[in-house]
Amino acid sequence: MLIDKEKCIGCEECHPYCPVGAIAAVEWEGRAVSEIDQVECVECGCCYKRSGVCPVDAIYMPKLEWPRSIREPFSNPHIKHPSTTGQGRGTEEMKTNDVTGRFPFGMAGVAVEMGRPGVGTSFRDLQTVAMAIARLGVEFEPNNPVAELMADPKTGKLHEQVLNEKVLSAILEFKIKTEKLREVLVAIKDVSAKIDTVFSLDLISRVYPDGTTPALAIAKDAGFTPRPNTKTNVGLGRPLFKEA
Repeated sequence: MLIDKEKCIGCEECHPYCPVGAIAAVEWEGRAVSEIDQVECVECGCCYKRSGVCPVDAIYMPKLEWPRSIREPFSNPHIKHPSTTGQGRGTEEMKTNDVTGRFPFGMAGVAVEMGRPGVGTSFRDLQTVAMAIARLGVEFEPNNPVAELMADPKTGKLHEQVLNEKVLSAILEFKIKTEKLREVLVAIKDVSAKIDTVFSLDLISRVYPDGTTPALAIAKDAGFTPRPNTKTNVGLGRPLFKEA
């Protein structure tokens, strides 16, 4: 996003609408105007059409070229990802496990949701986490929009061109054998000190016939305090997955 300084009247009405604090007042040709920090801007569009707050229409979006163009679909939920043609940061794979069987008994799903309004995340930080867990043999979700940006899913390395791009939020989705889950969670805890953002950690697993969920005990043993709630999309109109 950019602000036309010729049009801007310096009212600062747009400042509160930026979720990453990228808009600031600057001096330009002897008067105060607003300016968008191009390094911090995640191209979410909140200051533009989504707020409509500028009284003189000084805010505009130029044509976004690669790799900056990847910022918009990761930051604006109304924009479809070019690789998946879906909206949002992740997939339905983890929320529809009852009908897809993505995570059978003995497997656990993990999502690392990096970035949030007020912070954002860079793909360099995303790569740092991805590489820390890839060495443990995780299987990254191929339908997640981050997958297209991976130069090598086996190592978690992303394409060099995108590493300096910043987005509002992105998700690493993967599955791992339950027996290796503790090792993965410890690796995530260790790598958290090496990144400059925040993240939330989601665990997905089947509830066993005896009513237990092994992933919860494993998370506690790894030093986490899990909150055992659910976010489920059962896939209405689709048959339930049956374990072989």
